[in-house]
Amino acid sequence: MPSRPGRAPVSPRHLRVLFAFENELPSRQADAEVFTTTARYLAGHVAQARMHLPAASRAAASAAAALTGMAVVRAWAPVRPAALRHLLCGLTIVLRREFRHADLVYTRNLWVARMSILAGQRVVFDHYRPWGDQIPPLRRWIYRLFCRERFLAVICHSDYTRRAYLALGVPEDRLHCIRNGFEPERLPEPMELAAAKQRIEVPARRRTVVYTGRLNHKKGLELVVEAARLLPEVLFILVGSTGHGSIEALAADVANVRIVPWQPDDRLAWFMNAADILLIPPSRHPLATYGSTVLPLKLYLYMASGRPILAGDTPDIREVLTHGRNAVLCEPDRPAALAAAVEALLADEALGGRLAARAGEESLGLTWEARAGRIAALMAERMQAAPVSGGSWSGRQTRSWLLQSWRWLLHLVRRRSWVLPPTAT
Repeated sequence: MPSRPGRAPVSPRHLRVLFAFENELPSRQADAEVFTTTARYLAGHVAQARMHLPAASRAAASAAAALTGMAVVRAWAPVRPAALRHLLCGLTIVLRREFRHADLVYTRNLWVARMSILAGQRVVFDHYRPWGDQIPPLRRWIYRLFCRERFLAVICHSDYTRRAYLALGVPEDRLHCIRNGFEPERLPEPMELAAAKQRIEVPARRRTVVYTGRLNHKKGLELVVEAARLLPEVLFILVGSTGHGSIEALAADVANVRIVPWQPDDRLAWFMNAADILLIPPSRHPLATYGSTVLPLKLYLYMASGRPILAGDTPDIREVLTHGRNAVLCEPDRPAALAAAVEALLADEALGGRLAARAGEESLGLTWEARAGRIAALMAERMQAAPVSGGSWSGRQTRSWLLQSWRWLLHLVRRRSWVLPPTAT
């Protein structure tokens, strides 16, 4: 990558970064956790870090500052309605003194990125969704935005998303797969399986399959409940209920499915320690139907937990987990296949131990601190690079753009959903 002539190398320690988040904090949403945790760890690698976000009051801003570990700049935007909040977060950030004094804006919002570029600021964009595939009418606009000179980098959480933008014609040097991570302190000292089961009131000899995360129809949990019906001797523990939804209703008459409310980190560790198997529902639907889950965040915490992982053999999961090396992967969307995989893994404790040990070794490079270090080095490198606009938009891409936009419109009318899933492309 060419450097700017006559300039000394840029160090991350010299950078002033304005992080821009468009939603109120605190939040239980995974995207909020990813962005704020990344920002908090990145703040330790740069000269100055501030967070621009909407807050309903000074007290809310103070709470957000405590959560992120940095000074908060209150956005000139109301918390509600959401559409107006997003619009004004982008329109008014450019008026702030902190915006003018920053070396770059770090955001997950395309509108904020666009307004920052128009105001002459540099931008790093960090998001897990392949927006051009999910909302095809935006493709040409996204392509032009990502190819601007001051657009430094797109941080993708998966190669699945990176390849989607690469196919759009965005220059390869703008696209970087830097995976999410976990915080080792969220995992206390390992507890013996029997003792952990006793703590959550499960008999020591009862075999357990544990899922942690939101309980809703977008996670493939219907499949898990159906598999539980086939394995009445195995206890399936689903942790993360926030009310009486469709999954809770489906599991109501299944004696070996235990629904557990959302847990704080210390108690969540009890359930993970009590798992014979940690489960990521082996379903294509989160990725292919809803497009809302690409490499679920829980994966990295699972890898460090010391318990064997069972997941689906899907494109995003295969980027990190390999069947027989650090996990068991089964055919997606088949309850019988999931039940058979559970039985096989429970029957071979030596295999489970080997898989868990290998996953634990590989998790050492997947912490939030490691992610922040990689991003800080990338930001410094991109700041030093000679500004070049580029990319290639062909007639074939125009035809694909128009075709997919038409399919997206039909999907919007029929399904009332703004996101076009991969199965519809």
